[in-house]
Amino acid sequence: MGSPPPTIRKRADFLAANRGTRIVTPAFILLIRSRGDADPALRAGFTVTKKIGGSVVRSRLKRRLREIARLELPGCGLAGADHVLIGRSAGLTRDFAAMRADLVRACAKATQ
Repeated sequence: MGSPPPTIRKRADFLAANRGTRIVTPAFILLIRSRGDADPALRAGFTVTKKIGGSVVRSRLKRRLREIARLELPGCGLAGADHVLIGRSAGLTRDFAAMRADLVRACAKATQ
């Protein structure tokens, strides 16, 4: 529960994560890809397409995704991997506790 994981900022890192494991949930799509470097830190990235809505709506969904990542990724994420959460329209109305549970399940599914 503490500080948020470091954030992915470069487009190349997002594209690399897209070649990794993809887990679909009602509120978001989780992409996980091991970086293969010596750094054990996990990183998180967040994106929402313009199809979802205007900038206010997209920002609201990104804030929700950042918060569930801050709360759950340190415990369930893969060390040395990039985690990208792509927001879906259901993420705007889905219960926050359900979104947290979705992230835990998605991380567990990725480790299998």
